Amino acid sequence: MQKKILLLGSGELGKEFVIAAQRLGQYVIAVDSYDNAPAQQVAQAREVINMLDGNALDAVVAKHRPDIIVPEIEAIRTERFYDYESKGIQVVPSARAANYTMNRKAIRDLASQELGLRTAKYAYATTLDSFRAAIDAIGLPCVVKPLMSSSGKGQSVVRTEADIEKSWNNAMAGSRGDLNEVIVEEFIRFDTEITLLTVTQINGKVLFCPPIGHRQERGDYQESWMPHPMSAEHLAEAQDMAAKVTRALTGAGIWGVEFFLTEKGVYFSELSPRPHDTGMVTLANTLPLNEFELHLRAILGLPIPEIVLERAGASAVILADREAPPVINGLADVLSLPSSDVRIFGKPVMRPYRRMGVALSWGSANTDVKELVENAKLAASKISLT
Repeated sequence: MQKKILLLGSGELGKEFVIAAQRLGQYVIAVDSYDNAPAQQVAQAREVINMLDGNALDAVVAKHRPDIIVPEIEAIRTERFYDYESKGIQVVPSARAANYTMNRKAIRDLASQELGLRTAKYAYATTLDSFRAAIDAIGLPCVVKPLMSSSGKGQSVVRTEADIEKSWNNAMAGSRGDLNEVIVEEFIRFDTEITLLTVTQINGKVLFCPPIGHRQERGDYQESWMPHPMSAEHLAEAQDMAAKVTRALTGAGIWGVEFFLTEKGVYFSELSPRPHDTGMVTLANTLPLNEFELHLRAILGLPIPEIVLERAGASAVILADREAPPVINGLADVLSLPSSDVRIFGKPVMRPYRRMGVALSWGSANTDVKELVENAKLAASKISLT
């Protein structure tokens, strides 16, 4: 059952997805805005287009006639997906899901207003004046995010009046696509953030991976670990919320559903309809199938017998600190460490804080994840980018 898959966005998550697809004999066309992106290095075919150009997107779909379209990024003319779906092309998870989740406004309104999930208070703004009004309504401190962005770009915390204009400019600079609007959120004092990888199937029940904890800087994750310890009550609450929102969005695949854990309970934060960056911890073989293999099986309608924790794991990102073509040093040093591994993404150009790889560490299922995080950070420190 070979399917032709059009992958829209070819970063490191897309690369691992393509590797999973190749192992099951699928045919992948990897699309990105620049040539030699990570997923393009392992796919059968590639295209370089601006995915915000609807005509260019239509042309690629007409040229390759895919069975399945898999979005990996936000900056896509997702409204075109409804037309592709009407022509019999499977959009992952669905055209509805892609359109809602590529825009924080749509998904937040769905979660809060339609489904009644517990979320932070929020407001929207399209101008600096309306931004000030939104901050007045929500109160300081507050969190600001572009409605369309990725990897934490454009996010900030406004703590004082002096931060307002700087935060607005940062959000505009970090916004992807042509949508110049932000969401202003109540600052939730949380114990930790988790990602609950949720798998919806064409023919099968909703499955949940063990919760993933993570730490962020600049709005982007730095380390993640599985499993994150949490009460059975809070886990059940998060699973119920994840099931409700994915059911409303429809479609099959893996979803990265993000939550805040607080003294008051679980707060829904965000959702990605695809493998999640924090879920790279599953490359440490924490589960029988990593998140990319789970995504592929769900998309293809292949059975997933169960998801069980096989071992605890942690990941730590490897970041660039300059703009230049990368030279990778230290692989032998990482691979000399016990119970550790590394993935180099193959991005052709570095820039400050760009993720260039990820280090992995693992132990038995009952290992203290704090120890594994430190091991992953040590492994990441062995790689130098020059």
